[in-house]
Amino acid sequence: MIVAPSIRSFLLVLLATAIGLPAAAQSDPPRPNILYIVADDLGWADVGFHGSDILTPSLDALAAEGARLADFHVQPMCTQTRAALMTGRYPLRYGLQSFVILPEQTYGIPLDERLLPEILRDAGYETAIIGKWHLGHADRAYWPRQRGFDYQYGALIGEIDYFTREISGLTDWYRDNEVLEEEGYVTTLLGEDAVRFIEGHDSENPFFLYLAFTAPHTPFQAPQDELDEYGDIADPNRRAYAAMISEMDDQIGAVLDAIEAKGMAEDTLVIFHSDNGGVRTAAFAGQIDLSGDLPASNGPYRGGKGDLYEGGTRAVALATWPGVIQPGTVDGMMHVVDMLPTLAGLAGASTEGTKPLDGLDVWETIATGAPSPRTELVYNVEMFRGAVRDGDWKLYLQAPLPSRVELFNLANDPGETLNLAAENPEVAVALEARVQQLASEMARSMFFEQTFNAYLGREEGAPVFPNEDGFYAIHD
Repeated sequence: MIVAPSIRSFLLVLLATAIGLPAAAQSDPPRPNILYIVADDLGWADVGFHGSDILTPSLDALAAEGARLADFHVQPMCTQTRAALMTGRYPLRYGLQSFVILPEQTYGIPLDERLLPEILRDAGYETAIIGKWHLGHADRAYWPRQRGFDYQYGALIGEIDYFTREISGLTDWYRDNEVLEEEGYVTTLLGEDAVRFIEGHDSENPFFLYLAFTAPHTPFQAPQDELDEYGDIADPNRRAYAAMISEMDDQIGAVLDAIEAKGMAEDTLVIFHSDNGGVRTAAFAGQIDLSGDLPASNGPYRGGKGDLYEGGTRAVALATWPGVIQPGTVDGMMHVVDMLPTLAGLAGASTEGTKPLDGLDVWETIATGAPSPRTELVYNVEMFRGAVRDGDWKLYLQAPLPSRVELFNLANDPGETLNLAAENPEVAVALEARVQQLASEMARSMFFEQTFNAYLGREEGAPVFPNEDGFYAIHD
């Protein structure tokens, strides 16, 4: 059982009094500053501490000092992961389980969801988002400043040109709800602004800084000096991809230096992970030259961005807090939905007002390597596919004909090469039933609802999905 921080502190004071020790010597560490860094489409194997030739000294140092989260999972795509982080709930609960929010689409993370920055701000944290949002842009009610962030700088969508900050010919670059025109390279600008935020922060109060890089998402663009560092890489996509990661790592280093200079390093929790696996499918590669191989590597894991296989959802991840988190590899199962209750617990914040959370408090697992309280993991469920995991068993169900059921034992086969469904029918049946149960509970996909309405010209209230009564009658 994990005891709430306030109760732990009370019990420790009682114990200190009983044995005659000063209470201060037994107290929990103070509420931490939280630097939460997310990379975009970073391959699991594309960091130095996972054996890459891409130079990531800042991340490597963090990994050496803290916990390398070996079984940390996210959603298969960007919007979904960011929504899961912000709500502590699987996106299937509120209609964000499919694809991402496109520039022409008008929905966002539902306004009745209580988000992580709101929870932390109510607990006395200064909250800031520097970087990519991608959780609603068509209505200001969806924007970060309206969803709990005291300060915002960066892109509302994020799939932008790194030098012009444009998407579809329009500038997607804002500070505090206002369009911002400036020069510079996106990754560098985000790092510099994060440094300014740290330097200007009043250290009397803790901060929550959500630093959401767009790198190394396409288009593959990097400053010339970073490209020159990888002149020995012949493939232009791989060269630019590597340079983008190195520039992101440089900026992370600058932010960490600013925290150190401010005297806040010992009081700051740093979490880093990617929003999904690296791109291994041309459909997600954007407008780039595909004459060569796609540059991202997800190491031993199958698939990549958009897949429900491990390569799409098992993210490179780490957590550090000097003197608090034990260095080493943590094997416990975690999902990005766990971050909301975990951070709220550390902050002494109330989750009252949230809808039922899927996330669990995994702090003891992160900090000490204790067994994870999580035994089940939902990769995603939508109307054409789903995947769940129970312990080491993982089932992937493809619903469209020809349907397919795949069962893997991840302890023995992390690369998902051997389908064991026929040899273990009872396990496959139980996990498929769980997928079907979740499918019966899920909200309608807002992506497909708006997409179908846009292309088929439906009237409001008309059937949207092919499995709804009346769908075919309208279009026969």
